[in-house]
Amino acid sequence: MSRVTPLTRIAVTTALGLGMASGAQAGVATLAYHHVSTETPPSTTTSPSLFRDQLSLIEELGVEPLSLTPERIQKTLDGADAENQHVALTFDDAYESVYTEAWPLLREKGIPLTVFVLSGSVGDNGYMTWEQLREMAEHELVTIGNHSRDHGTMLQRPDESAEEHAKRIARELDRGAERIEEKIGVETDLYAHPYGEFSQPVLQALEERGWYGFAQHSGVIGEHSHPGAMPRFAVADAYGGIDTLKDKLKARNFPVARAELPDPVISGDNPPLLDMTVPEGWDSGRLSCFASGEGMMELESETVANGVRIRTRAQNPIEARRSRYNCTYPAGNGRFYWLSQPWFNPEAPEG
Repeated sequence: MSRVTPLTRIAVTTALGLGMASGAQAGVATLAYHHVSTETPPSTTTSPSLFRDQLSLIEELGVEPLSLTPERIQKTLDGADAENQHVALTFDDAYESVYTEAWPLLREKGIPLTVFVLSGSVGDNGYMTWEQLREMAEHELVTIGNHSRDHGTMLQRPDESAEEHAKRIARELDRGAERIEEKIGVETDLYAHPYGEFSQPVLQALEERGWYGFAQHSGVIGEHSHPGAMPRFAVADAYGGIDTLKDKLKARNFPVARAELPDPVISGDNPPLLDMTVPEGWDSGRLSCFASGEGMMELESETVANGVRIRTRAQNPIEARRSRYNCTYPAGNGRFYWLSQPWFNPEAPEG
């Protein structure tokens, strides 16, 4: 059985029980962008035409955009959005195309956005300048977040002691935040994990600082999300087509607390085991789980005192640096509860 790591800041979710799954479980569908262009790598690029279509779909569905301020994030984690779905737009790395292509359109439509700044690259070719970021930061629609100084992995390296790892985490978190404050006068409590990778020591460091963290596994932010590793949907051209985006915008917060899920860093059995308890009354035959690169997974289910225990794992060991198990369950009206369990293999090459 895989090790369950206690994630203290949402322990209250577990105490509330999972019977709340009968509620709406709406939340914030947070979209993760990088480039908005036609000339950058396809895996991280959303074309301007698709971006416009995505904004039109948001308007068509009536999903209200919101600003990811710390106060608003905490309300979401406290269940403020359980009845009404919202959407938030985030942009990692502060690429120049965000300023030239995305920002003018979002400003015109009055849609808020968050820019996670890779502070060591600002001013380099293809990135925004500090002047451009300062201009954006002064606008009420824009929230600035930290994306580290150099985008290196935050997982413990094989030749690194736990103490060395903790010092590197602190150094990387603080250097990025200090540089942003120095250059544009913004103190930020928001952090986007480089490559979406996180571990218990990283989450602990965020908690000590009172920061909110965003990862890159899919799902809707809600009361069952961890404040240090909130999910986001990738919406580059390869993942953000209108049909798939509609499902993402309508998705529901999966009613299993992150405290009940495994540590994403593979340190034992590989393929790792996903062992979770879904709400009482759920039909395991309607729960679908998929492993990256493999497809549908076989599930073992067992009725237990507080719900239905689900156990599943991929057929083959995870060799890639990053992988996922994705699970969905019908939520009615063409919607799905959506869970993504990320896995990080620290033995695979970085990057």
